[in-house]
Amino acid sequence: MSNHLADPAAPGTAVFPTRPEWLTLSAALADEVPVIADRDDLLVTIAPGAGGGAAACFYPGPALIEVDGNHLKVDPATVDPANIGDRTRYAATWGALTHECGHAKHTAWDPPEDAPPGVVDAAMLLEEARMEAAQIRRRPDDRHWLRACVKELVADDLHLFADPATTPQMTSADAARSAALLLGRADGGVLTEAEVAPLARVIEDVLGPDTLSKLRAVWRAALHTADDDGETMLDLGRQWCEILATDPNQPTPPGTSGTPNGTGSPAPSTPSPMAEAIATVLDNVAANVARQQPPEDPTARAAAAQAREKAAQKEADRAARKTFRAGGPRDGRTALAGTRPPTQDERTAARVLARALDSAGARERSAVKTTSVVPPGRLRMRGALAADAQRAAGALPTAEPFTRITRTATPTPPLRLGIACDVSGTMRWARDHVASAAWILATAARHTRVPADTATVIFGNHVRPLTHPGRTPAVVTEFKSDDNWEDIPTAIAAVDGALGLSSPGAARLLVVVSDGQFRDQPRAEGQKRLNRLRAAGCAVLWLTTSKSDTPLDGARVHLLTDPSTTAQAIGRAATAALRVAH
Repeated sequence: MSNHLADPAAPGTAVFPTRPEWLTLSAALADEVPVIADRDDLLVTIAPGAGGGAAACFYPGPALIEVDGNHLKVDPATVDPANIGDRTRYAATWGALTHECGHAKHTAWDPPEDAPPGVVDAAMLLEEARMEAAQIRRRPDDRHWLRACVKELVADDLHLFADPATTPQMTSADAARSAALLLGRADGGVLTEAEVAPLARVIEDVLGPDTLSKLRAVWRAALHTADDDGETMLDLGRQWCEILATDPNQPTPPGTSGTPNGTGSPAPSTPSPMAEAIATVLDNVAANVARQQPPEDPTARAAAAQAREKAAQKEADRAARKTFRAGGPRDGRTALAGTRPPTQDERTAARVLARALDSAGARERSAVKTTSVVPPGRLRMRGALAADAQRAAGALPTAEPFTRITRTATPTPPLRLGIACDVSGTMRWARDHVASAAWILATAARHTRVPADTATVIFGNHVRPLTHPGRTPAVVTEFKSDDNWEDIPTAIAAVDGALGLSSPGAARLLVVVSDGQFRDQPRAEGQKRLNRLRAAGCAVLWLTTSKSDTPLDGARVHLLTDPSTTAQAIGRAATAALRVAH
């Protein structure tokens, strides 16, 4: 039987620590185990010397988990088990606790009293990997902690650091036991094939390929056995004994390999290749665990995400105020080039787009069917007969024979459309077309029945507004395009803060007109802001003229074969966004 899965009838070691911090920590651990073990009747004792001689031990009878405080390696008064981030300091101890919680949840069978001892020992050996595989299927994050305690648990089970006479030797018994505990954990998903490869080669040399293959079939069958199927586990234990030709009626004593190969000669003073391979595997696993990121607290993760979102929204509001209220910085480049009256074609395009938005925003009335005891409504004879039968029986009528359909208007979702145009020296082709499109979009938003709002900015060395949210421009604002920098992060933040592109409740679209030839810093920051908008449900359209341009990742790219169709392309995207909005 495993060193840390005690006899079901055992009462526990009843360790009573003299230092009060151990009692406090025991109570704190007991508060955490109901979630891990999915049961609320477990007690926990942690103290130096507890654990039944192992790092931890589970007593099914009193539903008690004992943990050896000697493995904690930190001051118990400083331990805060409720804080997931704190568990890294004592990862092995937390892993041992998690392992015993796995036994408490998934080892739901007890061997009968008349079961052969050797069969029981083999079944309990197979139970170790089976139980851990079941635990990580139910709680995948527990894999990290189970890996963190593998060295302590397996070293105890194999007596790796005990008397040299009991350390694993080059025998079939030790090879089979090591295979079940380590290769079985790899097949169960706790360890990896690469981590156990050094041991697998030594085990195959001792057992031979055929025997190892048969044993692997047994432990893989155990991995798919139900928690309460003790009959199958005992049957697999019998198969294990038959493959190894061991006596099922004889228990497996600790340190079965005190004499290598059963010759009766004393154990060697130096570790066997088997022991060295086991130690290598355990050291590699411990090193890998130390490099891995531990699981995060879902609550802390959500709080951090909320804090990041709040900071991003605050930055967007700040950029919007600076851009649309102050008009951007008063010095430097990113210059406007005056205004002009809109042309007749632009006025016509604005009216056409307004009608298109009206059509895209139209929604069918929703039909709601209701029933009632009295008119108005359509009489259903089945309901009327049911009501008559209830009255005849002297019961209070509950049937509702009249039905009617009420149709209500479905509100049109609002439209929020932001445009950001690059004004670096390579974007001169966009000046006239984007200026025209900005006026057309803003004017169409005024004349459509859809509650629409638009804003347009240009970005280069600075970010400046062309059209403001909530305003209909009387003239077309033109701009220059000769900057040598592209501040796209601020541009995205400004239109987001002005229009609420990262907030739900509207059809939202960001249009970027650029060739994507950015420096590394604005590109990286711009990608973060674009990713945030897309994650919030905002569509992103990228307009460019060349296949060799480099838009930011995640945007839907539209190649303009004729730059004069810029307004039409943006209008089509806006109507599409309205159609799919709910």
